[in-house]
Amino acid sequence: MRLLFTGVGRRIELLQAFRNAALVLNKELKIYGADMAGTAPALAYCDYTRIVVAMKDPGYIDNLLSICKADHIDLLIPTIDTDLLVLSENKEKFEAIGTKVMISAPDKIRICRDKNNTSQFFVDCGLHAPTPVNDWKEYKSGYPAFIKPKDGSSSINAFKVENQEELEIYAGQVKDYIVQPFVSGHEYTIDIFCDWHGGPISIVPRERLQVRAGEVLKTQICMDKTMIQESKALCKVFKPCGPMTVQLIRDAAGIDWFIEINPRFGGGAPLSVKAGARSAEAILKIMDGEEVEAQEIADGAIYSRFDQSVCITEGKGHIKGVIFDLDDTLYPEKEYVRSGYRAVSDYLDGRYEEKLWSFFEAGKPAIDELLKELGRENEKAEVLEVYRSHIPSIHLYPGVAEMIEELKAKGIKVGIITDGRPEGQRNKIEALGLNVDGVIITDELGGVQFRKPCDIAFRILITRWRLNPADVVYVGDNPTKDFQAPQQLGMRSLWFMNADGLYCDNPKVQKQPINSVSQLIGVLEI
Repeated sequence: MRLLFTGVGRRIELLQAFRNAALVLNKELKIYGADMAGTAPALAYCDYTRIVVAMKDPGYIDNLLSICKADHIDLLIPTIDTDLLVLSENKEKFEAIGTKVMISAPDKIRICRDKNNTSQFFVDCGLHAPTPVNDWKEYKSGYPAFIKPKDGSSSINAFKVENQEELEIYAGQVKDYIVQPFVSGHEYTIDIFCDWHGGPISIVPRERLQVRAGEVLKTQICMDKTMIQESKALCKVFKPCGPMTVQLIRDAAGIDWFIEINPRFGGGAPLSVKAGARSAEAILKIMDGEEVEAQEIADGAIYSRFDQSVCITEGKGHIKGVIFDLDDTLYPEKEYVRSGYRAVSDYLDGRYEEKLWSFFEAGKPAIDELLKELGRENEKAEVLEVYRSHIPSIHLYPGVAEMIEELKAKGIKVGIITDGRPEGQRNKIEALGLNVDGVIITDELGGVQFRKPCDIAFRILITRWRLNPADVVYVGDNPTKDFQAPQQLGMRSLWFMNADGLYCDNPKVQKQPINSVSQLIGVLEI
């Protein structure tokens, strides 16, 4: 399943929720992140980065359509307000190329983008909302008051004012504003997630205990029955597609004053996910046509958030450790495939090596094709075991052995992190005669879920070496999976652009390419 997130920005927690959901559900997932500059921190947690024009650019939709078509995107998920309306208005164009868009109807998006309409919508749903005016001179509802842009978000240019003089000053500073009574009380966010037709799957009210720049830093889950019923009333009219975030203030009299609707994942939505509202899992299930079960929420749980940095552009520094991928980085993987076919051919008592190789070059499952041709399909399990357990005849790329010795002579730690079946990978390492300071075969950690881009193996090896991640460089050939973990951990990484490798065709990779061992030595400055 391929998901594209627009405005990916700082939404690392959200992407992690989807990654964990795929792990729990045992589904294969590829995450694409769209960004104008390619420097958003959340891109380090995506499988692929796609550079896009500005959301207000007339070519934005065509840009996204071309990406979705080329990358066979199954679902597009917006994460900020800026492109909600234009995506909603063009939803059918995406569906025509096979890409669903998790977005509510255009008329509902327009309600949310204008705070005047939002307030009236709440009232029409039988809820309380402060009444706004669009001219400060007409404001007669007393002080303190609140002034903010009528299409704003994230509390940008939103101010509490104590008197008419302050209101006049701020009215001259805030463009296209509304003024409304300031409501005092406890602030709440309600994270709502619905199916494609607006049916609520989860409703999680939470109190905003601490906020910075409009985004929650600390929150407490509060499964208040009144707020849940009020949310159901909203959903019945709004019929949100997927996520919706609602903000309200409960005053001293216990009245809920509804302030804002955002028909998308709010910045704090992952907090509700942690509490049990597994909306990421629900999305993956819905996309596969599966039933979504009722979810138990951890009422009363308190969550706090923190900032974490990732490396976007690598600088230079003293290298104390080098970690290599194995296949197609230190030796040619096609040589291993050839060796395996030779072993299979010997087992089958025939000269089938070239035939197997021809199937392989044609992109066919070589062993399956050969056994079918020979009428020996019932021997597949035994033949696969021969292939996987054989002692391979393989050789390091020229200069690799000398490079490793040179690194070790300079006191630099050298390690290998490789995916694959443990027996086969161990046989490869033994056949190559590699003498390094650490080897981790990810499957040995507990299964395929620990394969790259999972960062566990990297954390283990760096911890064993007692090195700072910034002092370690990772070298790999597969841009699809090799570089996420190093980037997230703050390591340097180098792409061995192996022209003869199995993963050489990825021109959009952001890593610095190297083409030879001698070039690697130069890049590492050792």
